[in-house]
Amino acid sequence: MIGNIHWLGHASFRIDNDLIIYIDPWRLQKVVPAADIVLVTHGHSDHLSPEDLAKITQPDTVFVCARPYANTIEGNVRPISPGESIEVRGIGIHAVPSYNTNKPNHPKSAGNVGYVVTVGGVRIYHAGDTDVIPEMGDIECDVALLPVGGKYTMDAKEAVEAVRLIEPKIVVPMHWGAIVGSEHDAETLAARVPKSVQVVTLEAEV
Repeated sequence: MIGNIHWLGHASFRIDNDLIIYIDPWRLQKVVPAADIVLVTHGHSDHLSPEDLAKITQPDTVFVCARPYANTIEGNVRPISPGESIEVRGIGIHAVPSYNTNKPNHPKSAGNVGYVVTVGGVRIYHAGDTDVIPEMGDIECDVALLPVGGKYTMDAKEAVEAVRLIEPKIVVPMHWGAIVGSEHDAETLAARVPKSVQVVTLEAEV
């Protein structure tokens, strides 16, 4: 389940299956596979990076982007808003709310999204830049990619609350090790989640 998920640092991931799917590619250093699908959660430069998109774009790449920022990407772009679902090349993509509740960086009104992507029958939730929000109680997933760094998102202790709402099988800590957060935050999450949940701290492939 977890072997096809590659953490590229910060909130950036690549999912390998029959297709190559990127989420919020940023600071890509190595030569990486071209993208079939790219998902963008919001418009901040550490999530929507034109320089990095250019590194992985091929003629038939499909971009799925939070609607307010879709016109900043060139190519085949599918705008999406929280609550909407689309299918791209057989991959089910559902956009969910992603916002701050106690800080101004990512207001709900901005229309930012997280994604639940179904790949090979596995539901992978990328939370985007968010705090713990009530809508997490409606999310059904097998793997949850959750921010733990604090300051711009929920911190590790708050991420434990998110885990209790979402009830995933596996959690991967993200949004640490670059702008904010450290491995200690990932360790804090791992120490506090229910025993039924497996925390997998991936090594960044940068």
